[in-house]
Formats: sequence, structure tokens, C-alpha cells
Amino acid sequence: MTSAVKRGATSSTRDRDTQTAREETHLWTRSVHVHVTMKIYFCGSIRGGRDDVMLYRKIVEKLQSYGTVLTEHVSSTELSHRGVCDVIELMSCHWSGVCDVTELMSCHWSGEDASAAGDRFIHDRDVNWLRQSDVVVAEVTQPSLGVGYELGRVVDMKKKTLCLFRPSSARVLSAMIRGADDGERFVVRDYGEDEVDEVLEEFFNALKRT
Repeated sequence: MTSAVKRGATSSTRDRDTQTAREETHLWTRSVHVHVTMKIYFCGSIRGGRDDVMLYRKIVEKLQSYGTVLTEHVSSTELSHRGVCDVIELMSCHWSGVCDVTELMSCHWSGEDASAAGDRFIHDRDVNWLRQSDVVVAEVTQPSLGVGYELGRVVDMKKKTLCLFRPSSARVLSAMIRGADDGERFVVRDYGEDEVDEVLEEFFNALKRT
């Protein structure tokens, strides 16, 4: 083999190796982006009822393997249906008996203040989190005006959204949620409690391919 042919073969091999390295780096970067920097907004009922809070906790724990859950507090067992956290927790923060947003924030409180001022704070904070989020996951079995409102905003923002509904609840999901399913950007999935991991893995694996 002549020197020129050898040089050409070496150059071709080097180019292929470089291309392969670039592709591997691209895939690794995408993987890191999905698993580390993704911001996830989880929707679940608070004032509409807290019957599913343990399921919310299970979902949020799984979601945390894919990124940062901005609304982790929704899965807290210390958050009641009235939108306030456990009295013992508040007492540990030297709570004065008035649910003041500034005071509670200084205690690193992430719950929901049921006062009028708190309502405005919660609304503005949550809409801001919705804007920041890369993806939205909502458990919609427990009817909730707040979750419905959030999903309406999400559709306008064109966010990738997964809605989870349990037919075993004997409830019927609102047509305004199920009817919004387009099979791509806004997806409604019926599931059972033992399918949480499987359903979320399927959803996030699909995100990696887009």
C-alpha cells in the first residue's frame, strides 16, 4: 500500500472516530440535560381534597429521578386540604398564629397560605414555576379547580404535559381534560397505582427521543 493510500485510510478512520465521539458526546449531553437540569411541575389537588397525597408522594419521588420537581410541596403529608401545613411544623418555626407569608417563607415553609394575600402569592409563584418548567405532570383523578386552571395555562404555554387518571376511582374525567389529549404535547394516560414507574418511564423516554 502506498504512503498516500495509507494516509487516506488513516484520515478516514480518524474522521469516523471523531464523528462517533461527537455523536456520543451529543447523546451524553442530552441525557445529562434530561436527568439533571429538567424542571418538572407536578399538579395535584390541595384544597380539592388530600385523599391521594401518598400517591402524590410516590409520583414525586419518581419524578425526582428525572429532574427538579418545582412543586414538591404538593406531595407533603403536612399540607392539609385547607392549604395550611401541620401546626407542629409551624410551632417549630415560632409561628405566631397568623399565617403570614413573609414569616413562613423565613421558616423555609413551602406550603399554602389560605389568606387572601397568600392566595395572590401562591397564584403568582405557581404561574411563574409553570413558565419555568420544561414538562408538566398532573394527577387528575381527584377533581380540583386549581389543577384544572393550571392545565388550562399549560395548554396556552404549549408545555409537554402528562395527565394521569385512575379509572379504578369510579370517577369520570372531565371532557375538558380528556378531550384536550392530542397524543403528543398533551397526553392523558389511564393507569393503576402499581403502574406509576412504568408510565413515567415511558413518558420520559419518549421525551429523550424528541
